[in-house]
Amino acid sequence: MTYRPTVRGRRLARELRRLREEQGLTLQEVADRLDWSRATVSRLETGQTRPKPNDIADLLDLYGVPSPARDALINLAREAGQRGWWTAYADVFTGSYVALEDEASLIRTWDPQLIHGLLQTEEYARAVITAGRMLPTREDIERRIDARKARQALLNRDHAPRLHLIIDEGVLRRPIGGPEVMAAQLSWLGVLAERPKITIQVLPFAAKEHAGLDGRFTILSFPDPADPDIAYVEGTMGDVYLESAEAIATHGDRFERIAKAALSPEESAHLIAEAARSSL
Repeated sequence: MTYRPTVRGRRLARELRRLREEQGLTLQEVADRLDWSRATVSRLETGQTRPKPNDIADLLDLYGVPSPARDALINLAREAGQRGWWTAYADVFTGSYVALEDEASLIRTWDPQLIHGLLQTEEYARAVITAGRMLPTREDIERRIDARKARQALLNRDHAPRLHLIIDEGVLRRPIGGPEVMAAQLSWLGVLAERPKITIQVLPFAAKEHAGLDGRFTILSFPDPADPDIAYVEGTMGDVYLESAEAIATHGDRFERIAKAALSPEESAHLIAEAARSSL
């Protein structure tokens, strides 16, 4: 089963690399001293393999890391190695996004095409998955529907993340699944917009050219300051994760510009309600 690094896994990987560089050691030198392969060390530092606490302990001993820092990192390895709910859907979730989304405290997302997956009704999701994925059997479609429902449970937790969604007005006007499905989806969107942790804005057609013309993206922020924001860009040719300070700043500025051009949450709620009525 392919390992999907969580936020804790990425944090551990960054720390392992930092410790090695502080000691002035190369990947090969570490591998030689521990009788490992260079690839093993590299995969641990890049979060490509599930960290084993015993292996992490060996690395920390080599780097001379004392307790309590040593104990904290070994515990982090245990947490990073735990299997999340999404591993039961490894055939559906092919990237790391869901593992990262699951630990986010703030999700900012811009989408000019669709309602975000966390807010989709079952029938809307079925229409999207059927049309976009071109799956061979109904069983494949239903499997993805089940996975999406499991993912949506994130918003019902006691410590649910804050979600700031901006969508283009065109999303409200495209009758995905037909008039009844779309009306139900928009009505549900209106209900969700009343939750205190969910902010929904609509970018109207009147905005003309705007900062979101390059396409959809999501910015994930996390509760621990040690974990930097991640910008996620999904595409048909693969997913891209941007973590550099410059890339995050650029996407953060872009999101703020889109939000400024969009209708207020109150105005957006009125437009969503009007679109729900007119879709039937």
